[in-house]
Formats: sequence, structure tokens, C-alpha cells
Amino acid sequence: MGTPQEGRLADKVALLTGGASGIGRACALRYAEEGADVVVADRDAKRGAEVVAEIRNASNRRALFIEVDVSSEDSIEAMAAAAVTEFGRIDTVLAAAGISSAQYVSGAAADGQTGARPLVTTKLSDWQRVLDVNLTGVMLTDRICARHMIELGVAGTIVNVASSAAKIALPGAADYCVSKAGVAMLTQVLALELLEHGIRVNGIGPGFIETPMTQSMRDDPDGLAAIVARTPMGRVGTPREMANAALYLACDESSYTTGHTIYPNGGMFVG
Repeated sequence: MGTPQEGRLADKVALLTGGASGIGRACALRYAEEGADVVVADRDAKRGAEVVAEIRNASNRRALFIEVDVSSEDSIEAMAAAAVTEFGRIDTVLAAAGISSAQYVSGAAADGQTGARPLVTTKLSDWQRVLDVNLTGVMLTDRICARHMIELGVAGTIVNVASSAAKIALPGAADYCVSKAGVAMLTQVLALELLEHGIRVNGIGPGFIETPMTQSMRDDPDGLAAIVARTPMGRVGTPREMANAALYLACDESSYTTGHTIYPNGGMFVG
């Protein structure tokens, strides 16, 4: 392990899927600031390596990149095993890997987000792809990492990244909304199942955030205006703000909280 230091995750081992960009990247950097050694897991090896280098340059924490496909159980098994082999345990997990549509490729010029996707004409394979990544991928990440925590006697934490779309129906994005609503319910059920092992499970449901997933919408003046109109705070959120919310749920400051998804979304809905 790295040199002990003060911090809300001091000398913890954090594993983050989707850690190469957006909210996952911001959380990886924030967790390292708070003393964690970090496993950045993602499909994008280039950007994942950049995040690892940034962590190493900015702190004395250890960081490792592991390539993972969260739609593959074997890939997630290998990811978790490699993390435990390298660091000895997993203390906290962030399941942030996700896609907005079946065609989405983070960082690509044409990311498949333009235009609505009516459910009546959505291909079953496209629907299944979104659920495989956004919902089943989170479930597999959670349960495989939880198995390692249980085996090692770690009273850890899991934070799942849902979306405010879990609560707000977006016409033309049924697959995304349903997958994220599933993540919120998964968080509740798994929290109760893992209580006996001392593992807390919570989630965050971001609104519109400055990430690659919203880039095309934010680049369009009409799209940006629509975002601002739906957000009472009148602005887009930042990845750092999401990382702060996830950090709270990952650390001991939230020690009496489990089974909850909080929605940092600029007031898109309240109550």
C-alpha cells in the first residue's frame, strides 16, 4: 500500500468501472485525493492509462488500470480477481460504466445520441445492449465484488451510478430510463441482502452533467437551452460535484445510510 495519509478513504482500495471518463474519472481522482488506492476499470485503455498517470502524478496513491467489459461476467470476474491480487482487498466499489444508447461510444464524434428512439421501433438487440451494460453490468460488478468483500471480511461500500432518468420518463430513451430505474431498485434490494455482511449499498442519480455522454446535446444551442430549462438551478452539473456525492456514500460519513439513491440534479425534482 501507499504511504498512510489523512483522508476520508485513507488507505482504502477503491475499484471503479467506467473510470476512464466522465463521472467515473472524476470519482477516481477524488477518491485518490481522499487517500484511496484506485483501480480504474474501463474498456478504453488509452484514457484509462491517462487517469492512472494523473492519479500517480497528483498523489502518493497507487493506481492500476484494468480493461473490462461490464457486459461480460468473465471479464468482471477477472477484473475483481486482478484487483484483489494487486491490492489484497476491495473496500469500496463505484459502478459507473454505462451507455446512453446501443450505439454510444464515449468520445466518438458520432455517438448515436441524436434523435429519439421510439420504443415501438427500437430493435430488441439495441434494447438488450443497453440493459446488458447499464443494469446487468452493475449487478455483476456489485455481486462479484461483494463476494470478494465477504470472503475477505471487508465491511465495504458500493455506490451505483443510476440517473435522474430513473425517475423522469424521457420519450425516445425507454431503454436508458428503464435500465437506470432498475439500478435504483437493485441498490435497494442488494443493500438489504448485504446488511448482514456489513456492506452498505447506495447510489447517485445524476442530472445533466458535463461529461462525454451529454457533449453532443451541450454543443447544440437548442439542446443546451433544453437542459437549462429542465434544471431549476439553471446550469449543468460538474463531474466533481457528482464525485463529491459518491464520496460521501463511499466513506464513513454516511455510515447510517444504505439502500438510498440520492439525486444531485440541480433541482430537477424534489421530494
